[in-house]
Amino acid sequence: MSNEGKKVKVHYTGTLDDGTTFDSSVERGEPIEFTCMAGQMIPGFDAAVKDMAVGETKTVRIPAAEAYGERDEGKVQQVPISQIPNGDQLPAGQTVYMMGPGGQPFPVFVKSIENGIATFDMNHELAGKALTFEITLVEAAD
Repeated sequence: MSNEGKKVKVHYTGTLDDGTTFDSSVERGEPIEFTCMAGQMIPGFDAAVKDMAVGETKTVRIPAAEAYGERDEGKVQQVPISQIPNGDQLPAGQTVYMMGPGGQPFPVFVKSIENGIATFDMNHELAGKALTFEITLVEAAD
């Protein structure tokens, strides 16, 4: 039985290869809800839930290419601080939100600030990493 196109609720815990938990609906006490195979989740997560039965728990390891993609060094850019509003207040080592061309905010990691140049990394923080999820399908509805 396929869950494709169904509204599903799942509980999950996501870990990195070193065992570090990066996200957990279980810890929040609230399952996530999404339409299976509608592109709302990373591809490997969608695929894992597609053929699960309600009440089933499984553990899957999702390679980077099926998660947040491989790291792209082209997404690391350097910008003179003088060209950034309040550039002198950028917090190195933290994530800030920039405005995209359509006015939508997107997260950017401030990698460093040196010699008047800010280095931004626009890769997703989990890009290039394989992810392991323990997933329990709580509910599936048409």
